[in-house]
Amino acid sequence: MSQISYRPELFSMSDSAILKEICGSLKRIRVSKNISQKKLSELTGLNRVTISRLESGRAANLITIIQILRALDSLDILSPFFKEPEVSPLLMWKVQEKQRVRAYGTKRKTTKELPESEW
Repeated sequence: MSQISYRPELFSMSDSAILKEICGSLKRIRVSKNISQKKLSELTGLNRVTISRLESGRAANLITIIQILRALDSLDILSPFFKEPEVSPLLMWKVQEKQRVRAYGTKRKTTKELPESEW
């Protein structure tokens, strides 16, 4: 799995520029695995022209990107989207503090009737 790094320049980029970066990364992954667009189209069931357009930053949607990542055996890139949120130790302590430690029986009500006062 590749190392995920923080890139502050992403916040200054337009949506279309980010899309071009993502699609360019898909192309680099494909080329590094020595897979042609034609072979990728056979693996994904997508048209080769669709793959070409996607790699240039056009005609991309999430389903197509997932199909390509699956065919390139690179779905692990999406793993940050599936991380469970971490629970802070303080919150964990508060939850454990509220848990019962022992069971208590029911309290008996002791209501003895007092004799009527003669007052």
